[in-house]
Amino acid sequence: MQRSSCPARHRPGAAARCKPVVLCRASSSSNPWGTGNGAGTSTSNPFASSSSQQLTPEQLQKRSKELQELLQESLKIAMQTGPRGMFRSIQAGQAVASLAQDYVLSGGRLDPPQVVLRKLFERLGATYIKLGQFIASSPSLFPEEYVLEFQKCLDRTDPVPFATIQRILKQELQQQPLESVFSYIDPQPLASASVAQVHSAVLAGSGKEVVIKVLRPGTEDVLLTDLNFLYLFTRVLEFIAPELNRLSVGNILSDIKASMMDEVDFTKEAYHLQTFNDFLDKRGLRGVATAPYVYRQFSSKRVLVMERLSGVPLTDLASIRAVTSKDPEGVLISALNTWFASVLGADTFHADVHAGNLLVLPDGRVGFIDFGIVGSISPVTWKAMEALLASLAVGDYDTMARALATIGACSEDVDYSAFARDLQSFFSELESLNSSLVVTGDPSAGFSSMAASVEVDQAQVNRLLLDLVAIGERHGIRFPREFGLFVKQLLYFDRYTRILAPELRVFDDARVNWRAPGNSPGSSSSASSSFDGTEIRMSSSGGGYSYN
Repeated sequence: MQRSSCPARHRPGAAARCKPVVLCRASSSSNPWGTGNGAGTSTSNPFASSSSQQLTPEQLQKRSKELQELLQESLKIAMQTGPRGMFRSIQAGQAVASLAQDYVLSGGRLDPPQVVLRKLFERLGATYIKLGQFIASSPSLFPEEYVLEFQKCLDRTDPVPFATIQRILKQELQQQPLESVFSYIDPQPLASASVAQVHSAVLAGSGKEVVIKVLRPGTEDVLLTDLNFLYLFTRVLEFIAPELNRLSVGNILSDIKASMMDEVDFTKEAYHLQTFNDFLDKRGLRGVATAPYVYRQFSSKRVLVMERLSGVPLTDLASIRAVTSKDPEGVLISALNTWFASVLGADTFHADVHAGNLLVLPDGRVGFIDFGIVGSISPVTWKAMEALLASLAVGDYDTMARALATIGACSEDVDYSAFARDLQSFFSELESLNSSLVVTGDPSAGFSSMAASVEVDQAQVNRLLLDLVAIGERHGIRFPREFGLFVKQLLYFDRYTRILAPELRVFDDARVNWRAPGNSPGSSSSASSSFDGTEIRMSSSGGGYSYN
């Protein structure tokens, strides 16, 4: 499969099965609209690109059909958008004007382009904040300086008035009076972001503590309007410059649009929570892990009512020891085994396991919360991933290099020996990194009142991921975004291991079940396996994206 004609790597919804994918430079002869030195090209011809020759009748007919389809699509989008488009244009103008004012007040000092763009995205609101988060989580697609800058993208907004939240709840509960469902709702939100606002509450009758996630008013309209405009803009660009088609930008935006619209439909997140809970019950893992129970009878597309889990972050060693008698290393192994089991056996797995989403409960179980980003990996891809992990355990960097080349799109002339040496250097540096010690308490009260915990720096995790991506690109290998998300979870767990069990060797310890059932270190799925294709699918209901 030729890289120039295989948009599956860039296009969500297409399965890439490469052996490995060959990265080729697109030659001029591959241009379907004709190429040349410009002779015979009519600059007034709307159907010809700037570098094309006069089109044949067949090509003109094809371009005419494409233009007709584009016009029909434009009309459909305009009808969907309606007056909201004008209102949103005014808001965008205000955001740009605000940024220009900041420039004037700073004495004409202009920030770097990535900083300007990040500030603009923050002021444009929900859609662009989510796009910024997409950039930050896609080091294999965007330049490093933009990935690093958009990690700072703030998703904080002024809270929606509580009276508005109450009105939405009454609308969604329909025939059920609000007071008959909740005996108490805290007027102060636990969190307020661009898409949703979260409040703590108590159920009437049972007295159980819950959290209520409410979609911010107008969010769906703003997302639809913004994404329609962005999609239409890329479609027009692809028509004007057909060579852009090979990047499949329009297809990427189309799937991002579908995923973001899923994000404002809380029935999707409810489904992911339910399937994960069902998986825990089916596999007998409820004794070591859990996830919030969803109250479907009180939930809807705009409201999600969930059990509230009370615990401490997986990174706070002192608090873990204070809240539970369970051994921190055992708690970590339970978290690892649950996560690996879900990767291998559940419909989807949690794909955002930063410290805030993993809680240690008083009974010693691990609580998985916030299923905004979930993913799934095909058996074929896991075969390569398993070989990658097995090679890491034994320090076989040559096999690791070949496994990574299988997962990504690569050139024909990869120097596997050099790639392996760079990987060995990377993982040696990873081993030498130390987490930061954070001391809390009142020093004046004496040493006995002091507590120590270890902080996992998310920026450090992202930095490590960028370094790994850069190594791949240096050797002609580009990893799909989904692989980056998967590896990021492994890096999080690596940080947690350093905190809770620094002597634990995850991929060597028999207590950690990361292999597919039936696979042993000497089996065909070990580090000596051959690799024959890839397919990773990520989906979202709260911040992720859909890929096949």
